[in-house]
Amino acid sequence: MPETSDRMRIVVYYAVWATICAALAGGVVALIHAWFFSYNPGRSALVQTLFANAVTALAIAAGQGAVALVTGSLLAQLGRTLNFTVLLGLALGLFDFVMYFVQMAVPVTELGWVPDIAILVAAAVVITVSGARAPAAAP
Repeated sequence: MPETSDRMRIVVYYAVWATICAALAGGVVALIHAWFFSYNPGRSALVQTLFANAVTALAIAAGQGAVALVTGSLLAQLGRTLNFTVLLGLALGLFDFVMYFVQMAVPVTELGWVPDIAILVAAAVVITVSGARAPAAAP
């Protein structure tokens, strides 16, 4: 059974990985949005749209990483260890990509900032908790 410091190290690495995956998903959608879905009269408007979308995606990814860190820390304090952290981070990035892409392609699915952030927080919590395992019983 891993000690608390080992569990926390796993949580920190997972939170960083989850942030990277979420940022990449947001970055890809920002590129797709700037290239295909936004009307830009010139190159400077294209760069401005891309930059604004990328900054938003990075801010949301940082928030999701913080949620993953807090959730994982609580689980570690309860004696649970995160498993399959690489897959958990990829699942978080995939969820973000699908949500962003659907909202970009079908604007009527855009619910507004508060519901979107609530959905992303809930997704980060659910994905993180799904990777937690109880410690093995001692023989």
